[in-house]
Amino acid sequence: MLMDRYGFRHYLTGAATARTGDEMSGPALLLLGLAVTGSPALGSALLAGLMISSGVGGPVLGAVLDRSPAPGRLLGLALAVYAGGVAIVAALVGSVPAAFVVALAVLAGCAGPALTGGWSAQLPRVVAPAAVARAFSLDAATYGAASLAGPALAGVVAAALGARWAVAVAVGLLAAAVPAAMRMPRGTAAATEASDAPPPRPLHAEIALGVRAIAERPPLLAATLATMLSSAGFAGFVVASPLVGQRLAGSAAAGTILLSALAVGSLLGAGALARRPWRGRPESLLVTTTALLGTMFAVIAAAHAFALAIAAAFVAGVAEGPQLAAVFQVRHREAPEALRSQLFTTAASVKMSAFALGSAAAGALAVHSVAACLLAAAGAQALAVAAVALLTARARRRPEARTARA
Repeated sequence: MLMDRYGFRHYLTGAATARTGDEMSGPALLLLGLAVTGSPALGSALLAGLMISSGVGGPVLGAVLDRSPAPGRLLGLALAVYAGGVAIVAALVGSVPAAFVVALAVLAGCAGPALTGGWSAQLPRVVAPAAVARAFSLDAATYGAASLAGPALAGVVAAALGARWAVAVAVGLLAAAVPAAMRMPRGTAAATEASDAPPPRPLHAEIALGVRAIAERPPLLAATLATMLSSAGFAGFVVASPLVGQRLAGSAAAGTILLSALAVGSLLGAGALARRPWRGRPESLLVTTTALLGTMFAVIAAAHAFALAIAAAFVAGVAEGPQLAAVFQVRHREAPEALRSQLFTTAASVKMSAFALGSAAAGALAVHSVAACLLAAAGAQALAVAAVALLTARARRRPEARTARA
């Protein structure tokens, strides 16, 4: 049973709304850059700026959230900053130098992890402890739903009203989620009773403590490395999708069908996990789903029929949703309460930065061979599986060290 069914529904609604706005903002900015300049270069630079700066913003945002007795208010503020930043960037495109607009996108992107790790880190405050695993599965489903609805909505609005209106709707969705963030439960009693608490550490020391926690706890390190490697490989699939569509269906636009199939599979996979929770350790689920993801990328690389590629993309999505839920469960179990938000946002930052770097590498590789790009994506999943297996085995060999640190 969920502790507060209305509260959890409020949480899910806010998460889905914010993440749909975020997934919509990227394609909308790409379309806006194309409409204003006639080239996709500016839109791509804006999207890269929003993503790459999360590597800095995530750890800082998480550390500030952990120190606050009212993290929901700070989360709402970060979300408002992100929405406002996207709105300002869109308003200035075409009227000021491109470098200035990209710099603003970089600044706005520092607040981006509020929509991902920052939001998910608050979930244990919303539900009863027994319901956390199921709740994380449903939270993971909002990512799949957003990745399906956001780009489609951007395309529909841009076609009907123009690219600027598509950005405006994305900003509206981001802003609409602010009240849900502001109403999240307050921090623990220990965080609110400041008079009995020791003086807070400097922010840089707090961040260093979070990095050390990831490095010293093998399960946390395994989940973080798996997220980074898998995300970099996943970028290869995204980059290759239009080329697969061109090769197998005669149209690059057909590649969006692969992305849609994966998004539908992700939503259904996470939903199925919420109905029938995984009974084993989340690390086992992480290994299984990541291996399946890599296998499906290899199948797409070898496919000679577009129907087979679509089916493989769907199965990959069925793996991706539970994979994310498994990562959330590992973080929840291993993260010290005082560092929870920071560890979630840092991991989200690593994932987004790895995706950005993976996209660049995949673009260079796909020019020479689409199959090689997809096989590299599959190889990244294999490396992620190896990292989880090795670090999990290490943790089992050293249970006494883990107990001492906890």
